[in-house]
Amino acid sequence: MKSQDVRIRSIQVNKLANRKKSYTVRWLLAGKPESKTFATRALADSYRSDLMQAVNRGEAFDTDSGLPESMMPTVTGVSWLAFVRRYLDMKWPGAAAKSRESLTDALATVTPALTADLPGRPNSDLLRRALRGYELVPATRTTPRPDDVAKALQWLERASLPLADLAQASVIRPALNALTVRLDGRSAAATTSRRKRAVFYNVLQYAVELQLLDFNPVDKLRVSSNRSKVSVQVDRRVVVNPAQARELLTAVTYVGSRGKNGRRGERLRAFFACMYFAGLRPGEATDLRRSNCKLPATGWGSLIVERSRPAAGKRYTDSGEVHDDRGLKHRGQTEAREVPIPPELVAILREHLERFGTDESGRLFRSTRGGVVSASSYARVWDAARTVAFPPERVRTPLAGRPYDLRHAGVSLWLNAGVPATDVADRAGHSVDVLLKVYAKCLDGDRERFNARIEAALDA
Repeated sequence: MKSQDVRIRSIQVNKLANRKKSYTVRWLLAGKPESKTFATRALADSYRSDLMQAVNRGEAFDTDSGLPESMMPTVTGVSWLAFVRRYLDMKWPGAAAKSRESLTDALATVTPALTADLPGRPNSDLLRRALRGYELVPATRTTPRPDDVAKALQWLERASLPLADLAQASVIRPALNALTVRLDGRSAAATTSRRKRAVFYNVLQYAVELQLLDFNPVDKLRVSSNRSKVSVQVDRRVVVNPAQARELLTAVTYVGSRGKNGRRGERLRAFFACMYFAGLRPGEATDLRRSNCKLPATGWGSLIVERSRPAAGKRYTDSGEVHDDRGLKHRGQTEAREVPIPPELVAILREHLERFGTDESGRLFRSTRGGVVSASSYARVWDAARTVAFPPERVRTPLAGRPYDLRHAGVSLWLNAGVPATDVADRAGHSVDVLLKVYAKCLDGDRERFNARIEAALDA
């Protein structure tokens, strides 16, 4: 807010314990006392004179800073790197760990592109390591740095362009181009480029919100017509049928190192089965507990999905653990969902509990050392299981290439079985519109039967 209700008071002399004096310039702004203290009388007189001249010119004073417009700190000198730190400090507390990781990934990609051509530029790998490992994560900015990292960040501080320069298309376009290139110089996937571009756009939008930029410069650029299109739909080629899913779940039990309780894959069979038969995300299956399971001796059971434990990295979680502990995706912090599960999964889970039990907290799935199952660990088991379940020519295809594809297969099965989209969305933790958009290519029902229905309707 601005106000012209200003009264300049006389300078106050402060006597300090060491017999030195300080001088405080005092004024009232809209009835609120403001002040600034100086070491000498001359500095205080000069500052008070500037305030008086602003009042005489009829300038409005800013009620937050207490200063007239002519004495407000200039923002043109704010560098891109300094503003990025400010943005992350604002964004970090409310962001999930995976979102934090995504933010630092995008900003570590674009920040080196927004630098002046100064001598001594570090190589790209070092700049990225310095940004992601030390500078961008708020908690690691004060940690000791290796000499090469410290020198790289010193260069970056000097070379980082002023934020105001980003209003120029000649600066913004190379930055956008940098977001489309991988570390090895090849083109990045369209989904990766889009995600990083969204982060960059939001940072610039925050600068507009703070009135550090007059407009978002990305909006002024003409988008190239040959820009890669991004598909959010599941590729039908990754979706296994029920027979293939069962072959994979059996193959899992034959792979992995052997411990006192059997092979690692045997401990993960029920984990993968939850992703296929219940449509759970990996993070949701990771945090599944005995209290969440209703496993009757016969018939259908159910799972109450309450929390998710996605892997994010220690520097991105508030707890300092590799796995985040958060509520369900697209739901409130304490909101849960109930997923009915078929007798086949009930039997698998009962067998798992009988053989492996749970940890002290009741968690079903854990590593051989009792910790949270890591993504890298179950991915290795899955890769090995595919080579056991599929012939070589099929292993080379995208079919069930990732554990997450089991969820895709399970949700696709429900839709093709004729389960209403509203019920499928509730089981899978999706909204209906996103569900139908993502699984549009997997709706592979009996076309002849559907054609017959249409023909019957036309003949009626």
